[in-house]
Amino acid sequence: MSSTDSGLPGAQADAGLALPIDDKALAERLQARLATVEKDLYRHASSRAAYVTGAAQHLLSAGGKRFRPLLVLLAAEAGTKPDAPEVLTAACIVEITHVGSLYHDDVMDEAALRRGADSANSRYDNLVAILTGDWLFAKSSELTSQLGPEAVLIQAETFTRLVEGQILETVEPGPDDDALAHHLEVVSGKTGSLIATSARYGAMFGGATPEVTAALTAYGELVGTAFQLSDDILDIASESEESGKTPGTDLREGVPTLPVLMAKASTDPADARLLELLDADLTDDSLHAEALALLRKHPAMDQARAYVVGRAEEAKRLLEVLPEGSVRQALEDFADVVAVRSA
Repeated sequence: MSSTDSGLPGAQADAGLALPIDDKALAERLQARLATVEKDLYRHASSRAAYVTGAAQHLLSAGGKRFRPLLVLLAAEAGTKPDAPEVLTAACIVEITHVGSLYHDDVMDEAALRRGADSANSRYDNLVAILTGDWLFAKSSELTSQLGPEAVLIQAETFTRLVEGQILETVEPGPDDDALAHHLEVVSGKTGSLIATSARYGAMFGGATPEVTAALTAYGELVGTAFQLSDDILDIASESEESGKTPGTDLREGVPTLPVLMAKASTDPADARLLELLDADLTDDSLHAEALALLRKHPAMDQARAYVVGRAEEAKRLLEVLPEGSVRQALEDFADVVAVRSA
């Protein structure tokens, strides 16, 4: 599974945010703080070794909507001190951790592209990509130390889950294991964990109550899972390379995704050909095209979409601890957009 951060549709054009925010004052406030985070990211991604600086800033410059740091900033609005400097540091930490993970992910996937640009391992080599990823993880740890021991513990636990998710992805479930449950565990670790921490950091350092912090942490986990699972659906459903990779890439490479796993659970005799193809070598262009066409028409696609929307609805229910207003509405809209994104 290639990690993606290809962005969210429906962003408010004038604010340049990856969220549909109707409250102009809130949108402008978030955009101004996100611009500060952007500058800080490049400052933090500067090494004494020029080649590491170039490699580290390569993916920072390649795009992405920065929705992890944006979620930090938005969650902070649920507290009494959203402008606290610790919030900005936390926003940098989650993005640097995320970007660092992309370097290792690309090496493992032998990816040539990331966000439509050359991946670091393709532009440089695997050694540089691995060292750069390590250096970014070290930088995120250094920044986390500025936030105190609780933040250090949270970051350590998050990093453990993230890496374990990556490890589990390389381990095929056993014959008696539930393949779908295994996939969901991978997604929860690789993607959900850091997005949960994004919301948690924002609430914590923004001065939210423990109840709100707990709710936003759980919200982030669900939204993060929905984000990655919607990417599973995009791999099959997208008709172009708008998502940052060729449609059916995971399918061709035999990477298990939500629609594929749901289709494989079918006992309908009419699905015999699709099931045969899903167990075949789909590096063959004609077989890949046939499998993609059959899967796009299969009920598993709607089942997968319904599952993702269900996670988004569950996340939105957690927001009932927040007062009604623009912040809660933005978080609800964010969950909806993630669930039905097309890029």
